[in-house]
Amino acid sequence: MSNRRVEFTVRLIEEPQVAARLPAWTAYVQSRDQRSPSRWPGWLRVLERSMGHRPYCLEAVGQSSAPALPSRMQGRLAVGSEQIVGLLPLAYVRSLLFGRFLVGLPYLNVGGVLADTDQAAQALVEEAAQLADRLDVRYMELRHESPLEHPRLSERLTSKVHMRLALPSTSDQLWKNFDPKVRNQVRKAERLELTVHWGSLDLLADFYRVFSHNMRDLGTPVFPRSLFRAILEEFPSAAELCVVRMGRKAVAGALLVHGQGMTEVPSASSLRKYNYTCANMLMYWHLLSRAIERGQHCFDFGRSTIDSPTYRFKKQWGAQPAEAVWQYYLRRGTIHEMRPESGRFRLAIRLWRRLPVWLTRLLGPWIVRGIP
Repeated sequence: MSNRRVEFTVRLIEEPQVAARLPAWTAYVQSRDQRSPSRWPGWLRVLERSMGHRPYCLEAVGQSSAPALPSRMQGRLAVGSEQIVGLLPLAYVRSLLFGRFLVGLPYLNVGGVLADTDQAAQALVEEAAQLADRLDVRYMELRHESPLEHPRLSERLTSKVHMRLALPSTSDQLWKNFDPKVRNQVRKAERLELTVHWGSLDLLADFYRVFSHNMRDLGTPVFPRSLFRAILEEFPSAAELCVVRMGRKAVAGALLVHGQGMTEVPSASSLRKYNYTCANMLMYWHLLSRAIERGQHCFDFGRSTIDSPTYRFKKQWGAQPAEAVWQYYLRRGTIHEMRPESGRFRLAIRLWRRLPVWLTRLLGPWIVRGIP
């Protein structure tokens, strides 16, 4: 961000105006050369449609002294004679079970403030904190990649890192970079004649069957199937599903979202019963290859705690840790109360693992809608 002086005004946009502003916000994100698809403002519509989260977006608009924008961007970014110089998309998460939260944004690993100047960033955070006060939330959570200094953001969570892999130009080069153990596990899955399938809504049933089963085994309430339908419909040219089958049975599945140079895998699962087949290894090899085919330069495996099993799984593919700083405006309680590792939900996790999968598919979406 720059320290140059820019005159601007911060405006709060909420429904029903959000949908009309999405094209301008998307153009602004693209003009900032943001690689991560998690930055797309269209997620506001996805989360509202599928999770019932009320969308808000703070936009800073003003006369910027930055160089003129490309002609293709000027009309879409303009607000009258003004230009967007900062954005902060937020979702209002609320439930009787857990309370109220303001999050930028749920489900995604990256979010929070995007601004041209420090002034705009500071103003966006201040307005967001005031919105949090009006909504009387427990806390506001901003999912930054690097810290933003503001007196309201008094708490932060840095226990996890983004695991990212810089991609070569060809799959052959990527294959050569792997440890022999990784290559052998992929070959084992191929020898067992597992098949890999790509699609969209046509694969949603298979993907969700695997995903919901895996979430039950982890003791985690499952996201609603409608979330993945909304993602595929909102981003039809960027989001796709991968399913690995053994015969006719789906044994692994993943959601890929391709951004501007970066591919993310927001959700991926495999059935533990079929771990011996190395289906998960075969799937990730194809996910990485798919990103290379799309001309991407980076693959984001998602967040992990350092030295955890998921961290080591991603590390074996060559992924390297990158900073993740989730910052909080805390109004009540602590930021750790809603974290799975806090111990508060230990008994609930054990009980959840004993429930039949069909029941977790009914109860999980209702519970997870209230978790920030």
